[in-house]
Amino acid sequence: MAAHQPVLQAEALAFLNPCTHTRLLDCTFGGGGHARAFLNAAPNTTVTAIDCDPEASSRAVVVEAQFRSRFSFHDLNFGQLDRLPEGDFDAILLDLGLSSFQLDTPERGFSFRLEGPVDMRLNPREGISAGEFLEKAPREELVRAIRDHGEEKRWWRVVETILNARGTGTLGKTASLAELIAGAVGRRPYHASRNHPATKSFQGIRIAVNRELENLQNALPLAFARLAPGGVMVVISFHSLEDRIVKRFFRRMAGKPEHSGDSLPQQLRQRKGTLLTNRPVRPGEEEVALNPRSRSARLRALQKLELEHLEG
Repeated sequence: MAAHQPVLQAEALAFLNPCTHTRLLDCTFGGGGHARAFLNAAPNTTVTAIDCDPEASSRAVVVEAQFRSRFSFHDLNFGQLDRLPEGDFDAILLDLGLSSFQLDTPERGFSFRLEGPVDMRLNPREGISAGEFLEKAPREELVRAIRDHGEEKRWWRVVETILNARGTGTLGKTASLAELIAGAVGRRPYHASRNHPATKSFQGIRIAVNRELENLQNALPLAFARLAPGGVMVVISFHSLEDRIVKRFFRRMAGKPEHSGDSLPQQLRQRKGTLLTNRPVRPGEEEVALNPRSRSARLRALQKLELEHLEG
């Protein structure tokens, strides 16, 4: 298994600045890379971390043993931040990428490069597996997963192929599912691409099974509400659907139009924060060379206004 490499770690540290912002919330603990970096950066920093993956809990035990009272962990999805007992935080991070532990464990079913069951659940204790979703979901839900969440141009071929494969056992294993999808979309248009033909469909299925976009939409206002005045919030996303949600939320908090079609008069907007990134920060060539999985990462940062500067 490859070592877990936190994405855009130096950039996240620069924005979150644990030397100044001493109470940090890591909403996606994962492999613990970002949390360790925060704790090592400043001796007075405390980190509260959450993650709904049960395997993250065992990794958190190791961090807690090292940093003791400076670190605490809660078994929660970031869409459940309202259940977190701790109070306000000076800095909050959401790293929306899958960890290497998840990607490189065949039994989790996230990667078609490793043979395993088609599970894909971030929290395997809840919901149904991706394989069961493919066998039972109505056609319109498959369309939403493949066309909307996966942004697969040949979505209708993939959907029809999945429907026709039900009951054959093909949908239950990662390798056979990937082969099925590759046959549906055709290999030739992807010949020069670095991505497997099943990449987009696997992404869409995973997003649908975990309700990732809905959870993110719920989490952003909950996280911002937990942010202390003057605090900084950083989100690292990995595909355009996530980044669009983050971008629009951050712009709304900054009192700016969310998109080109947003015609709300300026006097009706509320300014609660300041954008620290007008455009997303991307990994440099060196980081991409060392960690190819970082190539699609995009970091955005927002600072909450001090109470006396709140507008609206």
